[in-house]
Amino acid sequence: MGLRVGIDFGTSNSGVAVSDGSQVRILPIDRQNVVPEVVKTILYITRDHRYRIGQEAVELYYKQNVNRLRRFVKKWVGEVEYHGAEMFYVRDVYVYVDELRPGRLLQFIKTALRSEGYYGTQIFERYYTLADIIMVYLREMKLRAEALLHEKITSVTLGRPVKFSNDPELDQKAEATLRQAAEEAGFEQVDFELEPVAAALFYEMSLDRPQNALIFDFGGGTLDLTLMRLGDPHNRKVYANGGIGIAGSDFDRAIIEKRLLPHFGKEKVFQNPDVLELIDSVSDWIALPELSTPQARLKLEQAIMQGMAPVRLKALESLIFNDLAFSFYNVVEASKIALSGQGATVIGLRDKDIDIWELYTRSQFEKDIYEHQNQIEKVLLDTVIASGLEPEEIDVVVKTGGSSNIPVFSEMLGKIFSPERVKASDAFSSVTAGLAIRAQQGAV
Repeated sequence: MGLRVGIDFGTSNSGVAVSDGSQVRILPIDRQNVVPEVVKTILYITRDHRYRIGQEAVELYYKQNVNRLRRFVKKWVGEVEYHGAEMFYVRDVYVYVDELRPGRLLQFIKTALRSEGYYGTQIFERYYTLADIIMVYLREMKLRAEALLHEKITSVTLGRPVKFSNDPELDQKAEATLRQAAEEAGFEQVDFELEPVAAALFYEMSLDRPQNALIFDFGGGTLDLTLMRLGDPHNRKVYANGGIGIAGSDFDRAIIEKRLLPHFGKEKVFQNPDVLELIDSVSDWIALPELSTPQARLKLEQAIMQGMAPVRLKALESLIFNDLAFSFYNVVEASKIALSGQGATVIGLRDKDIDIWELYTRSQFEKDIYEHQNQIEKVLLDTVIASGLEPEEIDVVVKTGGSSNIPVFSEMLGKIFSPERVKASDAFSSVTAGLAIRAQQGAV
């Protein structure tokens, strides 16, 4: 008989935990990370299709890719048939590939589950569906957990957001993709629990009396809410659930779009749709790493030769062709995090032909995410209304997830519910622990 574990497959970070019914153990599956119990949701696939996750993936990516040489070769990828009137012919299709590329780094994998148009990607000679990508990541987590526990893991309770999508069909498709990935990763039994409910189960372990609790689970990909009666396991009650697909990665994109695109030619380049498309792709974590093609370089070089914002377009060329996308996104995220503890920070990135130095204040950040903030407050209030409870009937508001530490949202919660009722749970492990509790409950 194998073990049952809980896995929080998160947008930015993930984790594995196991419970024996009285204690929860969060497994240190990423020994190279500063916090071994938290593994970055990052996957690196090498040319020979070996896999690395977490900090190991990051370090190998930097070692093999940043400022490396490139050599593009023309490669046949198939044929296209043309039919028209009485005409029929077949045309060969070629693409340029970088034969020196050692590997491919994938991040924000979970976000792709709520992306209607993302089905997978070609990695060297193999096509990986979204389920394949997630399967590889979950399988690596499973293998590391089994090595620590010295026992086979057969069952998993996976967390899922309240809503992958507002479209019920897309929501079901996302869960089905996640289930398929887990089963192909080797889990014989796969169950799901809502992530804020899992966080509530972990918080309940600290209670000695019943409470009405609002869980504010705000991570890298979604905001998830649940209002529950906790403290008496035999009489738990879910009053309401709610959520929205807005969170940390959306704030990173807002920073890039509103503050950093001018460093790459935005508002300086006009009447050149191809170059404008390259500039706008800087904020797209899926598109940017894939722009390093001979065609893109030619477009940039032609624009630079024409004197079209040459310094800024050289910076864009450096960002794309020196594999600096991951470093760039890390800098943006780090600046956002810094603003949770201080009033201003500097967004800085210096490398060949690129030198960004942008003073960024908390008030600017709050202005940049103002529309998101309004949407989040509306979903929060709608969830409270759906619960049938008045704000003063809610005993505690439990914050969890990395984005829950952003001051403007802490202030919002304090304004609605009063500051003394707002408490912080473990930002990165409360959901993981709660999923282990749920997994253990399913075993008895």
